[in-house]
Amino acid sequence: MESKDSHVIEHMEELRSRIIKTLIGFVAFFILSFIFVQDIYELLIKDLEGKLAVLGPSEILWVYMIIAAVCAIAATIPLAAFQVWRFVAPALKPEERKVTFRFIPGLFILFIIGISFGYFVLFPIVLGFLTSLSAGQFEMMFTAEKYFRFMINLILPFGILFEMPLVVMFLTRLGILNPTRLKKSRKISYFALVIVSILITPPDLISDILVIVPLLVLFEVSVQLSNIVYRKRLLREQAAFPVT
Repeated sequence: MESKDSHVIEHMEELRSRIIKTLIGFVAFFILSFIFVQDIYELLIKDLEGKLAVLGPSEILWVYMIIAAVCAIAATIPLAAFQVWRFVAPALKPEERKVTFRFIPGLFILFIIGISFGYFVLFPIVLGFLTSLSAGQFEMMFTAEKYFRFMINLILPFGILFEMPLVVMFLTRLGILNPTRLKKSRKISYFALVIVSILITPPDLISDILVIVPLLVLFEVSVQLSNIVYRKRLLREQAAFPVT
């Protein structure tokens, strides 16, 4: 019992160490992003007609901090994935360590693709639709806080959701998930993704479709990738333990 307890304590200490390293990395990336935050801000509003209004000095600070935080999150993803990999690596075989290590760059790439999809595709359509509702009815004026809060709430979930295929592949590789389990949960998953898409988009059919379709496609891609990884895993197990 004492040996088992000490083993658990060692795992908890290692987990705490990995979390602390990830947080330190996030803080470092946040500071670096904050140094260049004005340049990033100018890039984000370059296509916006006019200037954004602010209601006080603290709002400027909030906008800069939220921009720096999103940049820091994106930069921290590879580090966080690496720390997770180092934590589970002792339980993996040498070949599995090499394969799972290759997932780390993909997490960052998919996050950037998701953010880009939300910013370049979805955000202009949704913003254009909402501003068209006020044409001839209201005088439209954006505050920096409202504008960036709306932008982040719309595009950040896509950065996370676009990592679904790679996460599913990783969990399938570890034996936690399999395509059969994913197919059985298809209806529940569809329902959950539809709810997510409705929550992060304005209440109009076009915006909902623009979000729902990519999410459902991502889920089906995840199922197919899980099926491929699962078959390869079975073939390796059969090769390692041939039936006589």
